Amino acid sequence: MTTILYILTIIAYVLSTGVSILIISENRTPSKTLAYLLMMFLLPFVGVIIYFVFGENYRKKKLYKRKLLNDTRAIEAFNNYLVRVSNENLTTYRDVIGQYGPLVKLLVRDSRTPLTINNEVEILQNGENKFEAVWKALESARNHIHIEYYIFEEGKVAEKLKDILLRKCSEGVEVRIIYDDFGSRLSKKYINELKTAGAEIHPFYKIYFPLLSNRHNYRNHRKIIIVDGHIGFVGGINMSDRYVNSSDNKQTYWRDMHLRLAGDSVKMLQASFIINWNFCTETELELKHDYFPDYEANDPVLVQTAFSGPDSDRATIMLSYLSAINSSKRYIYITTPYFIPNESILNALKTAALSGVDVRLLVPGVSDSRFVNAAAKSYYAELLDSGVRIYLYKKGFIHSKAMVCDDLISSVGTANMDIRSFDLNFEVSVFVFDQKVAAEMKNTFFEDLKDAEPINREAWKNRPRWVRIGESFCRLFSPVL
Repeated sequence: MTTILYILTIIAYVLSTGVSILIISENRTPSKTLAYLLMMFLLPFVGVIIYFVFGENYRKKKLYKRKLLNDTRAIEAFNNYLVRVSNENLTTYRDVIGQYGPLVKLLVRDSRTPLTINNEVEILQNGENKFEAVWKALESARNHIHIEYYIFEEGKVAEKLKDILLRKCSEGVEVRIIYDDFGSRLSKKYINELKTAGAEIHPFYKIYFPLLSNRHNYRNHRKIIIVDGHIGFVGGINMSDRYVNSSDNKQTYWRDMHLRLAGDSVKMLQASFIINWNFCTETELELKHDYFPDYEANDPVLVQTAFSGPDSDRATIMLSYLSAINSSKRYIYITTPYFIPNESILNALKTAALSGVDVRLLVPGVSDSRFVNAAAKSYYAELLDSGVRIYLYKKGFIHSKAMVCDDLISSVGTANMDIRSFDLNFEVSVFVFDQKVAAEMKNTFFEDLKDAEPINREAWKNRPRWVRIGESFCRLFSPVL
């Protein structure tokens, strides 16, 4: 028995040594690298399993190559066109964009998402308002409906959606649905009803062996609806009853935000959907004009979209947030349900506050994850010391992912201000360059503060030591939360 244990121990450490070389070659941050190396040699077998489930760097390996066009010349010509148009718009609307020109250039160069000028933007507060607008848009569909969601759960909302989609299928409208295989809960009956009616529905990155698979770690966290190529919805509200605040919904009050877009910005959502659709179905959806129709906005608004995930070269959304924070001169107001920043975002917020910028952070007082909330709290003391004002939302659970800065720029999307959204999930955030939208976002932020409690710096630092130690312990696991 002793000989067998000795041999197994040798095998374990040889395996750990091999994986450690792989970890070092990934060139991650030193702290993350050292954490994984320590785990390799303290827990040889277990450490290897944890690494391959949670730790592999899929941004380098690429889950799939993001490609809308296959012809190399067409790709080059298209990219050059996007750069030229964005530079022209940047010059023409310099006063509207203000000091955020570097952000526009970053998104064009990093992910080839142009600054679009022909848009209409409507802010939708909470699920009850979002779904009312969605049903109206779906009923108007004449050509196609494309849906992509992280959480898709059966209930009253899903039934209402299904009824509309079944009717639209009978009218000859193309219906395509992508649902995340980890976050969604759909029965075979529900899926088969849609398929029988003519809808196409596929899971994103299907999980075959949940306990042994690392696929659950790379989630499609996007919430996107596209109707006839010119109306789009994007934001934090999933397809589930829990997001609707009504008299018969006895769950916690759910505070959230979504955008209704119309215009050229929807083309970016469409392009992203088609790329993911081709990946899920292993086919190539024909790029028809019906998917990218012309649209004339009544009150043109500038919009630029940021996408990121394991298919992108860099953490694009994180970089875009960082650029916006660093460019702001007067104020930065952020709402996020999960606040687990990397060092870059953390230092940028502290630097801004120390430089005299009014930095405010609105986070949940009560979260749907105690462990994540505890990890988030471990960051508050150093932010408070730097002059950042932090507010705990008390009315219910705040799930909005929003930012507004300097009365010029606003952002709403699916990405939380956390490491998972930055590095692991497929996310989308929309940046709006418009003073009217910024004013509405700012007003919304202060309305939400009425239902929040500011954190007192001294009282926070004087909390029991065992509470602070527990939060610091949870913070150790922040890369995989």
